[in-house]
Amino acid sequence: MTAAYYPRGLYRSRKGDIFGVCKGIAEWKDLPVGPIRLAVILLAVFTGFAPVIVIYILAALVMPVEPRASEHHSRDHAGARYKEHASRTVNDLKREFDNLKAKVTGMESTVFDSECDTEKVWEEKFRSRS
Repeated sequence: MTAAYYPRGLYRSRKGDIFGVCKGIAEWKDLPVGPIRLAVILLAVFTGFAPVIVIYILAALVMPVEPRASEHHSRDHAGARYKEHASRTVNDLKREFDNLKAKVTGMESTVFDSECDTEKVWEEKFRSRS
């Protein structure tokens, strides 16, 4: 999912266990997440927990959260959508416009039909009750 929808970058993963830092690094470098997590745990054990926890929390605060696939899908594939529709000719667009214009004209004639004037109908109903 990461490489397919947006350019690779260092992001916190949305699917990570604790803040997504290790998973984000693993996805960034195309590595399995297990060895990265093991390295962080071993580093914490051998150097003291406090420095590693502080660095981990700082990394979680500094690293941006992984963008959603839909956000990047729409931005990155805008050119592909344009190319997909570029084969449409001017005549195709004119025909579609004429069809839409006919539909709108039909709706307007239904709404603004003089025989079906709602104001007159309500006036008649009001007068018949009084």
